[in-house]
Amino acid sequence: MPKEIKLAKFAGFCYGVKRAVETVKKLKTENPERNICVLGELIHNSQVIEELNALGIQSLKELPQKGNGICVVRSHGESPEVFKKIEKAGFEVYDLTCPDVKKVQQQAIELAKEGYYVVIVGKAEHPEVIAIKANAQQFSDKVIVASDINQLEPFAQKLKSHKKIGVVVQTTQMLSTLNEIITYLTPLSKELKIANTICQSTSMRQSEAIELAKQSDLMIVVGSKKSANTTHLAEILRNTASTIHIETDAELEAYNELIEKSQKISITAGASTPQNVIDKVIENIQRKGE
Repeated sequence: MPKEIKLAKFAGFCYGVKRAVETVKKLKTENPERNICVLGELIHNSQVIEELNALGIQSLKELPQKGNGICVVRSHGESPEVFKKIEKAGFEVYDLTCPDVKKVQQQAIELAKEGYYVVIVGKAEHPEVIAIKANAQQFSDKVIVASDINQLEPFAQKLKSHKKIGVVVQTTQMLSTLNEIITYLTPLSKELKIANTICQSTSMRQSEAIELAKQSDLMIVVGSKKSANTTHLAEILRNTASTIHIETDAELEAYNELIEKSQKISITAGASTPQNVIDKVIENIQRKGE
């Protein structure tokens, strides 16, 4: 029997990523003689970064003391201090922070201004979270980051004595993580203000993938291992169905036996995965099915 292969509707580039990639390419087209660079990787996908490099759009690992041309702030955002440093180095700043990430930054700022002890639910080392924290810390030193309850425990007494706790969430976090942290914080606070800032695209992608997993023998998640939303997607799906996380179709070879014995295969992809990478995965599986 031929394999039944389904592709999730919410797979691949989200609005923020699509906007970032298209805008950077357009910037280069409109300014062919100018230096166009991005501070960090524009998105967490090596194929896209290689494509941008080929167009002459450089990813900077760190900001030089002196520069020229246009420096793009990627969709994850940056701290106000970094914006100043870019301008001081001599670049023109082009801000491509995702609108959803901007909202989280603004919510964190408002909570800090209103005197809440700000808890950011997310991974401390993630660039989006670093920028959210830096924005809130302009107005308060009572800002902490936690990706689970264990990371909150050392602050339990401080949170309890402060009484007012405000919560924001990294846009690509799992709802289950937010719920666990809210449950932990509730008895510690007299006033708990929660801004569920998980982006709609992430929520829809996760919900759809879970429903697909219930009907599948195998789930394939396509996207970078550095991408938070992609790794979370794979984590969630492993609770429902046999799941593999790959970056490109070349990695399918290692799972030949699993693919061979799976009749119903569903594919989803992270928000920074290009359509051509997803297409190659589908074509590869179809060939194996034949």
